[in-house]
Amino acid sequence: MEEQLFGPVRFLPGENRGRYPYCNSIYIEGAGILIDPASNRERLIRLRAEHGVKMVWLSHWHEDHFMHLDLFDDVPLWVSSLDAPPLADLSTFLEWYGFSEEERCFWDPILRDQFHFRPRQPSRHLTGGETINFGSLSVDVIATPGHTPGHLAFFFREPSLLFAGDYDLTRFGPWYGDLFSSIDQTRASIRLLQKIPAAIVVTGHETGIFIQPSNGLWERYGAVIAEREQKLLDFLEEPETLETIVESWIIYGKRRIPKEFFAFGERVHMKKHLEDLQKRGIVVNENGRYRKIIPSGFRE
Repeated sequence: MEEQLFGPVRFLPGENRGRYPYCNSIYIEGAGILIDPASNRERLIRLRAEHGVKMVWLSHWHEDHFMHLDLFDDVPLWVSSLDAPPLADLSTFLEWYGFSEEERCFWDPILRDQFHFRPRQPSRHLTGGETINFGSLSVDVIATPGHTPGHLAFFFREPSLLFAGDYDLTRFGPWYGDLFSSIDQTRASIRLLQKIPAAIVVTGHETGIFIQPSNGLWERYGAVIAEREQKLLDFLEEPETLETIVESWIIYGKRRIPKEFFAFGERVHMKKHLEDLQKRGIVVNENGRYRKIIPSGFRE
């Protein structure tokens, strides 16, 4: 992918097509604002030297969106107040993912060394519903919880460009596996983003740029949630433990390595779905085994 300029909004593609552990970044020329600094370390060093970075915004707290934030320790940081706590303390960061003790031991050195985690306190909180003006450019800050509690999207009015962050329109679908993630809020945020009249949608990963996005784009992305749920219900023809559900690889399709990373993703998403299905009276947990029931009026 190549850099592209939409008015004053510059798209900075991430390494490896913006796939994890990288993401696509946004730079607002003139204002000197860098959003999600995890695209390409050398490019961001050059950007600061040649153009200047006056401020960093984060769409949310995840490590693949702040990997090179350490390059901007002396630059003001703006983020939602709801996503600020894990950025200030590594222990809180690990807690918010819901890691086990074993997983914490795996992730602690990775976050320090690969992702350059350094505790940061924002100098200002971004709030959904506010509009920030930079001369001829206006930015609407949009609260889009679900992926994280304080996930934000940004609509740049004049170029009619929406930066959707980690609502990334990939075939993988949405992530809602953190301790404070929410399936219901994820669905609602996808519906909200779908209604924004953007001529261009920019996302944090992979394809990254969608010009005149088709009507079915957001629907296909959101439908992944229902597809995962249905696969889980199909698997629950017989009572199953969480361990056997994880080993069915509903999210990733097959066993992948490193297991510490992918098994975690399977487990946390399946737990979210099981909690949701229990709340709706579709699944029950009996002695550690999950069993599907069909309540009155429910059809798969």
